Amino acid sequence: MNELIIEAGRAERQYWRDLWRYRELFYFLAWRDLLVRYKQTTVGVAWSLIQPFLTLIVLTVVFGKLGKMPSGGVPYPLLVLCGLLPWQFFSTALSQSGNSLVTNSNLISKVYFPRMIVPAGSVITSFVDFLISAAFLVVLMIWYHFIPPATILLLPLFVMLAFAASFGVGLWIAALMVEYRDFRFIVPFIVQFGLYVSPVGFLSSVIFERFGGHYRLLYSLNPVVGVIDGFRWCILGGQNTLYWPSLMMSFLGVTILLATGIWYFRKTERTFADVI
Repeated sequence: MNELIIEAGRAERQYWRDLWRYRELFYFLAWRDLLVRYKQTTVGVAWSLIQPFLTLIVLTVVFGKLGKMPSGGVPYPLLVLCGLLPWQFFSTALSQSGNSLVTNSNLISKVYFPRMIVPAGSVITSFVDFLISAAFLVVLMIWYHFIPPATILLLPLFVMLAFAASFGVGLWIAALMVEYRDFRFIVPFIVQFGLYVSPVGFLSSVIFERFGGHYRLLYSLNPVVGVIDGFRWCILGGQNTLYWPSLMMSFLGVTILLATGIWYFRKTERTFADVI
């Protein structure tokens, strides 16, 4: 006769094992999202280059030409693009992962698998777009004859920070979207508003110069601030130095977002099939 032993915490450990067991589904969802995104499009993958290019022109004109913002000793388009790439990754991941559970409602209501795979696949898809857009940065650096400093070797650390911020916020929005469909209207507003309150088109040091250090620390509560500053420090160097208190605030904020995102997602996950 077989003996059934119920051990505290065993179900939680099994969940994380299931994430690995269902890794093929993770690859399938990410690949499917990529195919659907560019299906029946004339330009195809080039949209990942056209979008940052057009946004780059607008931000360069608004902040560089009209606003007369400092460029930190580098060509202003380079400054903007180094902030635009991580922001585009974050905003795209936020939008895609937020809608991911609702979009896959038929799959979720019929088949068991760790639901965290769905928003994670959307973040991976956004990361692929980020890598494609990064080719535009290489072209721009060649155009301006700009050689990156040795700190570019540390860029993967800030890519990981951007990934963690995107995944943490994405888990929150995805879980909230299932129960409160109003978030489908709120998320586009957050993305549009966040573009202008994040240091994409300007240096975050402008906040310090015009409002003081206390406001810059408050500004650093935006987790994207440390990510963008880190990207510019790694790629551009020169006057684009890191403000370490700001970086620590962003790192702490991203850690809290990721931890609470996982906690809230796991807490509400058991109700997804019924509510969705």
